[in-house]
Amino acid sequence: MKIYEERILLKEYGKSLRQIAITGHGKIKPALLITNDEEIKPEDLVRKYCRRWIVEKGISEQIDFFHLNRVSSSMVIKVDFDLTMTVLSHNLYRLLAKNLPGYTHNTSTSLFEKFVSNSGEIEISHDTIKVKMKKKRNLPALLTEMEKFQNSVLPWMENKKIYFCGASSS
Repeated sequence: MKIYEERILLKEYGKSLRQIAITGHGKIKPALLITNDEEIKPEDLVRKYCRRWIVEKGISEQIDFFHLNRVSSSMVIKVDFDLTMTVLSHNLYRLLAKNLPGYTHNTSTSLFEKFVSNSGEIEISHDTIKVKMKKKRNLPALLTEMEKFQNSVLPWMENKKIYFCGASSS
């Protein structure tokens, strides 16, 4: 990452400001920071803004993927419910990402496409429930994560054990 700093003057503001351009951060265009803080080191300013950008990215993702700006009703109860479900969904996707090595920085949209949007078969016998998921490029990572749930007893399903595997055909 490269940082370039210069002083600029905004007519309306009447004082000199610091403008910091950041390149080599994985984006095509440089990021620009403008501040009147003369004391903070450029490195510390970039770290401070990185945390803010992560929050903004999360909000943007919730709006895009979870349709946060398209709530189902103008009624307060439904709006509160929509917001609660959106935040819950977002956090569940973050937990999934946290438990999948190499996928921690994936967006909810990406996680949905790679892991959730899949078909398969469910076989229920007298003592087991077998979930056979369609073969997919990222299925091995998901099955590795699901190993901790293998043979879990489901009391609400007459104490049947659950088993996850890849389908024999795609």
